[in-house]
Amino acid sequence: WGKGHMTSGPGQITTNPMDELTAEDVAAFLMDHPDFLARRPDLLRYLLAPTGPEMGQGIVDIRERILEKLRGEVGRLSDQQQLLVDTTRANMMNLRRVHAAVLHLLSCRGLEAMVQAITGDLAVLLDLDGAALVVEQPEGPIASIGPAGLGMAHHGTISRVMGRADVALQSDILGSVEVWGHQAGLIRSQALVRLRLGDGEEAAPALLAFGSAEPDTFHPGQATDLLLFLSGVVERVIAAYLDPAPAW
Repeated sequence: WGKGHMTSGPGQITTNPMDELTAEDVAAFLMDHPDFLARRPDLLRYLLAPTGPEMGQGIVDIRERILEKLRGEVGRLSDQQQLLVDTTRANMMNLRRVHAAVLHLLSCRGLEAMVQAITGDLAVLLDLDGAALVVEQPEGPIASIGPAGLGMAHHGTISRVMGRADVALQSDILGSVEVWGHQAGLIRSQALVRLRLGDGEEAAPALLAFGSAEPDTFHPGQATDLLLFLSGVVERVIAAYLDPAPAW
């Protein structure tokens, strides 16, 4: 049936022996497929490490090399997995903190209570060291008006602090007195968000700031979705107090 594989005659069957693999064949295969044992580490337990006088100088135990590589790969994957777990936990914790902060802000009654909650309570709820709300006044001297805790700034201050950005995450800095007042010496990293309080041409430029005494709590490259969400809530709630809906 198969050419050269089997012959039969009266009362007997004979077979031709298959060609056997030689050491040279195995060596050639491994040279052509250098990652074979890395892909099949289960075969390593069948290999004997060269030992004794026949091992000779300069002979490398391939099993140890491959096992070392596999251990490093497993360690790297384990570190990546732990980093992912830690990051996920931190993100969930931050999400819960922002939810708690929003509910707290929505429970405030009146503009003064809202400003006090922003500047006095948000830092605690968000596990930070400071929170500030700064509003620019029109050109001219700064007047001491507005609810307690509200920072008043000269015209153009926010553009000077923010440049053209609407969000700024800064690490390893020294807090600005214009933003943080007497807390400036405590702040080493900060998140700043530009706000506009009010409508149209009468809208006042404002700044919401979160600060930490740790130099790397905030840094460029961090996600800003939760920060923008919380800032949007602050902007809208304050706007509602500044322009309350008419009573019917």
